[in-house]
Amino acid sequence: MTKVVKFGGSSLASAEQFKKVKAIITAESSRRFVVPSAPGKRNSKDTKVTDMLYGCYDLAAKGKDFKDAFDKIKERYNGIISELGLDLSLDQEFEIINACFIGKAGRDYAASRGEYLNGIVLANYLGYGFIDAADVIFFDEQGHFDSKKTNKALRERLEGVENAVIPGFYGSMPNDTIKTFSRGGSDITGSIVAAAVGADLYENWTDVSGFLFADPRIINDPQTIKIITYKELRELSYMGATVLHEDAIFPVRKAGIPINIKNTNAPQDSGTFIVESTSQKPEFTITGIAGKKGFTAINIEKDMMNAELGFGRRVLEVFEKNGICFEHMPSGIDTMSIVVHQQEFAPKEQEILAGIHRNCKPDVVDIETDLALIAVVGRAMKSNRGTAGRIFSALAHARVNVKMIDQGSSELNIIIGVSESDFEKAMQAIYSIFVDTQLEN
Repeated sequence: MTKVVKFGGSSLASAEQFKKVKAIITAESSRRFVVPSAPGKRNSKDTKVTDMLYGCYDLAAKGKDFKDAFDKIKERYNGIISELGLDLSLDQEFEIINACFIGKAGRDYAASRGEYLNGIVLANYLGYGFIDAADVIFFDEQGHFDSKKTNKALRERLEGVENAVIPGFYGSMPNDTIKTFSRGGSDITGSIVAAAVGADLYENWTDVSGFLFADPRIINDPQTIKIITYKELRELSYMGATVLHEDAIFPVRKAGIPINIKNTNAPQDSGTFIVESTSQKPEFTITGIAGKKGFTAINIEKDMMNAELGFGRRVLEVFEKNGICFEHMPSGIDTMSIVVHQQEFAPKEQEILAGIHRNCKPDVVDIETDLALIAVVGRAMKSNRGTAGRIFSALAHARVNVKMIDQGSSELNIIIGVSESDFEKAMQAIYSIFVDTQLEN
């Protein structure tokens, strides 16, 4: 069995965390390939090394003295090396980075050095080989990830290699300059490595024991999701749940490799498994709840709308011409609602309303602002009767007025629109009816 393991910044923020990581990796020989992030915050008042590097490089790029800022970065790494008792010096690497900062090598180069240096330290501590991501992760001339070239290089480089550390977050351009991934960088690298080596499992180690059923800022101590499908994950992440970025999921999803989100500080916890499909029945009828504020609904009414060929197309054409994407489009026989992001819609409000009147000759157009959308997601919803009824009963009991309902054809999710002032109350009511009630029984 082969596992690719990725460790986030909080998992490698200090020497103490390094020791936890080593214990996790050496506990199973299957954990062969390791993808580290740069050191994160050691406490709430600390600064991530990546942010320190950005700040340091900005000083250098402006021709200002960056020695003090650079010395603080060196202290972070030298402190970890010293506390781990390693026979390792990064002085030569620091000299190269210093020269590249003076030569204005770019912000991507600067940011990538956090993972690069941490990879060298971790490889030395584990006794593993170090592979610079710039040698195996590639972007094309337009800055887009080159999966074909990368997969070939990774397979060839890792063939016959028992263990290796490959730093996350960055790769190289055809002209050999460093390029970073835009979002979720180290997560993406881990996923790419897992797909290239045909791993059996991709473990993503962080500071939480998996994905939570709902936002802990709204729901007190929510349950952890034990297993979730990629489709469910996409629905929840689209509605704002803090999950892996889609780019970090695609390589392993395409290869059919499951992801296990684990907690470095509680390795005994099973965490959350993300899978293509599963026969396992979920613990609750719904898998998770997520939501976002800041939406506007444009409600259009016209008698015999359903019989007017091309009416919907003409409405959407107005939004397209104004560069506005719609989020949802619930409709009736004589009504249609277009739900959009309020911040995007507001500056072009009057142009869009004029365009709808000009294109579609509606009877009435009104706008409802300050809406919040809540996604109730679960693969078990379609096989459990009365799920929608339970949702609306819970909301009615909590005295929450439902402004909008939209359900996908897959029966995987139900989207509910409520006033922003009712958002937290609605989330709590839905969680309570599906989780708290079931736990009590």
